[in-house]
Amino acid sequence: MYAIVEIAGQQFKVAKDQKVYVNRLAGEEGDSISFDKVLLTADGDSITVGAPAIDGALVGAKINRHLKGDKVIVFKKKRRKGYRVKNGHRQALTEILIEGIDLKGGKKATSTKKAEPKKEEAKKETKKSDDASSDKKSEDLSQNTVVELREMAKEKGVEGYSSMKKAELIAALS
Repeated sequence: MYAIVEIAGQQFKVAKDQKVYVNRLAGEEGDSISFDKVLLTADGDSITVGAPAIDGALVGAKINRHLKGDKVIVFKKKRRKGYRVKNGHRQALTEILIEGIDLKGGKKATSTKKAEPKKEEAKKETKKSDDASSDKKSEDLSQNTVVELREMAKEKGVEGYSSMKKAELIAALS
């Protein structure tokens, strides 16, 4: 069984009893921490994908130690100018041990999320039927050319119609 979890802004594929080096985390050595932003879990053939995270899923871990990564040398040079700068950097890391992956209610959350959009779609359909008459006018106007729209605006007495774009003309005539 494995999971893809977001830790300190980065995504890691983790399994039980695995050591992972992540950017420095707040906490002391020996502290237990849990990560709730589990993006995917897989157990054999069954895969659970979150949208964007799986509700109720947790990855438990223990901080083993804090350390620094290998030195990275940053060398800057501009040729023929005598400009040379050498800097080094060691990233602050935390070694964690994954203690377990817990999937409490992960599948229930996906089924409830699927039911909510249907309610929203029903609300949108009622709004669409109310706005149908105003949409027909704008659809009719959008089929006209800019020259025809300017003529309509001139007849209606709209000021500044000669410099308006098509969308502005439609909005002024609606």
